[in-house]
Amino acid sequence: MRVYVINGPMGVGKTVTGKAVAERNPGTAFIDGDWCMDIHPFVGNRETKAMAIDNILHMIGNYQKCSECKMVVLVWLMDDQWVLRKIRDGLAALQAEVKSVTLICDREILIRRWKNDHNCEWRTDQWLEVSLASLPHFASMKDAVDTGNLTVDQIADMIVGE
Repeated sequence: MRVYVINGPMGVGKTVTGKAVAERNPGTAFIDGDWCMDIHPFVGNRETKAMAIDNILHMIGNYQKCSECKMVVLVWLMDDQWVLRKIRDGLAALQAEVKSVTLICDREILIRRWKNDHNCEWRTDQWLEVSLASLPHFASMKDAVDTGNLTVDQIADMIVGE
């Protein structure tokens, strides 16, 4: 099974891009990693991230068993190296064919995307500062792709290699 892993800072467009990939490819499961650690109030520590990784890998394993599912799109903010390693190791154990991409853009575009997203409860000024501060880290990743001047359709096409 092919698994597309879409990483990047908050607000860059991981979810909208992942959903676009899933919608144009019948038989695709969409997983938002945040769903796998949806604790109220939010706690993003090592324990909850480890739980989310376990949940994600179990979901992907279950999708592999489903004859209707042909591929999976996973979107999640993965800024810790150990999280990336655990996801990659788990996908290798599942014998998944993996394509990873880290979406990035410049500060101004991230701010614009952030301000235009009225549906996400995380779109506060405090979280925007956190996201902006993370841009250099994500830009340094080997699979980083600058999506600043691309449409969602262009990004989705690039990810699936059309």
